[in-house]
Amino acid sequence: MNKTIRAVLAVILIGIITFSVINICQNLGGNLRADITDQHLYTLSQGTKTILAKLNQPLTLKLYYARTGVRKAPDQIKFYSNYYYFVKALLEEYTRAAKGMVKLEIIDPRPFSAEEQNALRYGLKRFPIVGEENFFFGLVLQTQFGVVKTIPFFAPNRQNFVEYDISHLIDTAIVREKKRIGILSSLPVMGEDVTGYMAQLMRMQGKTPSPSWAIVEHLKQKYDVTKVKTDTEDINNVDILLVIHPKDLPEKTQFAIDQFVLKGGRAIVCVDPRCFADNTRGPMGRQQSEPVSGLNRLLKTWGVEMPEDTFAGDRSLMIYAQLERNGRAQPLIGYLNLPRESFNSTSVISANLNEVRMLFPGVLLNVTDANGRSTNQITPLVQTTNRGNTWKVQGPWDWIRINPDTMLSYFSDGTKPVMMGCMITGRFESAFPNGIEVTDEPKEDKNPDAADKSKKKEPVKKTLTGLTEASKDCAVVVFADVDFISDVVAYQNTFFGVKVPVANNSDLLLNAIDDMGGSSELIALRSRGNFQRPFTVVEKIRRTAEKETAKQEAAINEQIAGFKKQLQSIVSSAKQGEQKVVEASIVEKQRNLELKIRQAQGKLRDIQFERRREIDHLGAILQNANMLSASGAILLIAIILSIRRAFLRRRYVTRRSDA
Repeated sequence: MNKTIRAVLAVILIGIITFSVINICQNLGGNLRADITDQHLYTLSQGTKTILAKLNQPLTLKLYYARTGVRKAPDQIKFYSNYYYFVKALLEEYTRAAKGMVKLEIIDPRPFSAEEQNALRYGLKRFPIVGEENFFFGLVLQTQFGVVKTIPFFAPNRQNFVEYDISHLIDTAIVREKKRIGILSSLPVMGEDVTGYMAQLMRMQGKTPSPSWAIVEHLKQKYDVTKVKTDTEDINNVDILLVIHPKDLPEKTQFAIDQFVLKGGRAIVCVDPRCFADNTRGPMGRQQSEPVSGLNRLLKTWGVEMPEDTFAGDRSLMIYAQLERNGRAQPLIGYLNLPRESFNSTSVISANLNEVRMLFPGVLLNVTDANGRSTNQITPLVQTTNRGNTWKVQGPWDWIRINPDTMLSYFSDGTKPVMMGCMITGRFESAFPNGIEVTDEPKEDKNPDAADKSKKKEPVKKTLTGLTEASKDCAVVVFADVDFISDVVAYQNTFFGVKVPVANNSDLLLNAIDDMGGSSELIALRSRGNFQRPFTVVEKIRRTAEKETAKQEAAINEQIAGFKKQLQSIVSSAKQGEQKVVEASIVEKQRNLELKIRQAQGKLRDIQFERRREIDHLGAILQNANMLSASGAILLIAIILSIRRAFLRRRYVTRRSDA
């Protein structure tokens, strides 16, 4: 056998061996995986595994993705390839964890095929690409009993919530009945129900009724949501009661809430000392009533209270807000960005939250008995850091034009956290142990007799009584803020007109509802992946400089205020013949003040410049470290290999010389 044939056979055998080894390794290592993502996004959470363990019927998951059409699509569509592989890998984890109860099918719907027609029949979204090609990227779930659930489209803004969406799909498919949520609110959170003359008048003025809040639309996807009137006497056919901004509720409605909780109903109450979502205006554009809500009679019976005109503040949690169109953004003590450290890590409602924003939240204080003990068990859910404290405004003029510097001057650092949300459990007592007296208006007879026309029926008074104490443990969740679930704070509009959640504001309320409804498996999923690693060093530099800046600005404001008072006293006490002297004195003092202000502003600019320089210097160090790390690693490997090669060469030469 000559050398040529031997070489050809060697190449063929090497190829066969290589192919066999690769095939064997793929089969042997098919179940071996390593998830190195920060939050283990490719690993199913315990909540998902619990839901899969409850499966008592096989499910079929059909993932529709136009894989062939994407090859001809523009770059904007090709972006979904990585997203598709992530969803596919996650669904494969579902099939492994379900132990044969979940079957996965990957479908590439081609134009005019039966698969494409099925995708349209299931309601999946279709996007034209090029020519006859269409883009699909959705999921269909089918049970053997004919239940069909779909995710019409895996939107990019939901990538952090893919596992939650899939697990929610499975959970709703195996649960026959939806939980019933009743919403009682003084705000049009479920949209304005305008009919008749008012609807015609709004159309003539070119106006449309306000839609329901985005949080309500999210609730409707999973729950049976109904509206509870603010003047109701009885609350029934509701599993969870959601009370939002209960402003000036009549006594009979408060009694109905009290009895609903005592009978074992679950309630979530959102009160607010200053609700910015309550912007009801009168004919002259003025606020019709104070945007304040509270249920302190019920809250005190449950174990907490919210003081009036009192707000929670924390200098380290302030958010920059631009209050004027052309003004600069300034830190606002009433606008707080709560980090992970502000949430109770032992509660399933708040353990997995990363960030929640609140706008002028109130304060929840414990109500104790004569022995200094709480009547019920109170579990804090949301609170400030140890530097948090309470603060108050000085008067209604502070709300006419909000001044961040003025409000910051009302605040001083504290030494312990301030509670803004909590769960209360225990056997509650009634806030109305003796019942209440209500007045029923008489109903008019449709066919009154002539003799009765002259008689006017008087209102009938009656007494409503109920339970004085619960027979089993009750549970309510209380938040001292309403704006955190409003569309302004909790959501932002995208270019496509879709409202995208901001931070974990909506998650906090949805977690509370899931926990109250008994479906706590989904809570750990909603916030997974929705985390941004904070730049702690940069934040520390910024906060330190801001604290120094705040002191300087406060000093300047105090100087200006004192000078204005001095001028007013001089002008009011001056005589007629001294006006010119007074005017000259005013001009001179104005000049001195402007000079002092410019000097102080120069110091402020120096501090801000120094702060900016430190941050830029830190950024340059981090950037250089990132650039040099890869090249340094390669250089280190090259040095090690060269040393090893030199050592082997010297050893080989030594052996040859000895031989």
